[in-house]
Amino acid sequence: MAGSYENSSEYIKHHLTNLTFGQKADGSWGIAHGADEIKEMGFWSINVDSMVFAIGLGVLFLWLFRRAAKKASTDAPSGWQNFVEMLIEFIDDSVRGSFSGKNPLIAPLALTIFVWIFLLNLMDLIAVDLVPWLVGMAGVPYLKIVPTTDPNITFGMSITVFILVLYYSVKMKGAGGFFAELAFHPFPKFMMPINLILEGVTLIAKPVSLALRLFGNLYAGEMIFILIALMYTGGFALGIFGGLLQLGWAIFHILIITLQAFIFMTLTIVYLDMASQTDH
Repeated sequence: MAGSYENSSEYIKHHLTNLTFGQKADGSWGIAHGADEIKEMGFWSINVDSMVFAIGLGVLFLWLFRRAAKKASTDAPSGWQNFVEMLIEFIDDSVRGSFSGKNPLIAPLALTIFVWIFLLNLMDLIAVDLVPWLVGMAGVPYLKIVPTTDPNITFGMSITVFILVLYYSVKMKGAGGFFAELAFHPFPKFMMPINLILEGVTLIAKPVSLALRLFGNLYAGEMIFILIALMYTGGFALGIFGGLLQLGWAIFHILIITLQAFIFMTLTIVYLDMASQTDH
């Protein structure tokens, strides 16, 4: 597909543009055709591709695990059942190692985060031109199939975790105890303004770092795949080299997408553990 664009910049720009729906400058509602129209739509526009793939993969995750649960057997477990049980055991060990309290929400939440983010990241291994080309024949102007390359998705997940952190901080410590944790540490009480600034920045940094770490790594990975795809327009020899490079990067990227899902999950467990501690 790279050869069908005027230049490489147009190709890269097209592949990094979301399918966005919102209100246009003339007051009508519809799909944006270009970055300028997306900018005009403002805050209340929605990236349809990110939402469709994120929700669809979430439903796929629920269906696959529900299927394993319904067909579970102690006599002759299937390979899928064995895999799911291994994954659950892995998540359970991670929670036991990082969460010191007792909360029935943590393990299911950790499992959901790890598997869902892994599936979102896994879309990065699909050829960058394949799906956009297929939907392009149906008249769809733009399509990004990797939801975690959209900061709206990563910030949505991290803000949800942040809300849980605030909820359990107040629930376990009380509003006064949570405020005291922010206002009277790490320095003495008379330095409360400085404590509030330092602890406030630390608190806000949690969802920001969660979101940007995941977004940055996957966005960079997608960009590399796009740049490698451009090599196919440089002749036979460069195309062969690009193919080998793409294969190598895809194999290495399997580690990246798994690691990013694990890091997000682990930090979520750690943050909720800190929020649940009352002996600060």
